[in-house]
Amino acid sequence: MKKVLITGASGGIGLEVARLMAAKNYQTTLVARSADKLDKAVAALPGSGHSKVAADLTNESDLKRIASHLTANKYDILINNAGSGLYGQFVNMSLEDQITSMHLNMDAVVVLSYAFLKNAKAGDSLVNIASILGHSSFPGASVYAATKSFVANFSESIWYEFKKKGIYVMGFNPGAAKSDFHVHAGKQIGAYPEFVLSTVEDVAKELVAALEKRKKARVMQGWKNRMMLFAFKFLSRKSAINMMGQLSPGMK
Repeated sequence: MKKVLITGASGGIGLEVARLMAAKNYQTTLVARSADKLDKAVAALPGSGHSKVAADLTNESDLKRIASHLTANKYDILINNAGSGLYGQFVNMSLEDQITSMHLNMDAVVVLSYAFLKNAKAGDSLVNIASILGHSSFPGASVYAATKSFVANFSESIWYEFKKKGIYVMGFNPGAAKSDFHVHAGKQIGAYPEFVLSTVEDVAKELVAALEKRKKARVMQGWKNRMMLFAFKFLSRKSAINMMGQLSPGMK
């Protein structure tokens, strides 16, 4: 039975991906901060043999513990889904909170990717969750967008490094989804126009489908998001930034 480890998997996109993978007979290991939420998540998965590891990936010792777990236990797939962001203007938010988000969104991705890829074999896969915001600017969530740009660029680069080894690396870029991310970031999901939103089920299905195809280094989720980024090619950078600033919940 193939094994997959998913971070940030106690809810939202991570948990929905876990459900889909478990239904495909993957043995899943879920990582998140809350042991209680993980217990409920694992219990709800189809199949058996699933497990959980409670860890705060912004904590250095916890991050090292998960990296050691990846080194000591062979997984076929690692999905770096854990991430956080904050809505608001840069100097109006806590600098410490924004730096903590940088550690989770970038440092944890690099550390866990390294631990996984050091022992990866042909046929294995690494998925790093970036964002469509990694390919545009986003006033009102400037640090978050910058961290996702890092993840997108990092993933594409290591895709090239490992493709001849038969190891697939995908940078997956979802748009705004109907998840609890927005509440944790300081806004309600209703701060976005309905037409830009995707369900977590749709996002997860696209991720799993792209993972099975193993073709693209960069996967943009959702036709609406792909159309938006395509349209940006016909705008000046200034116009695109102005448009994103008007849509941003962090500027309201």
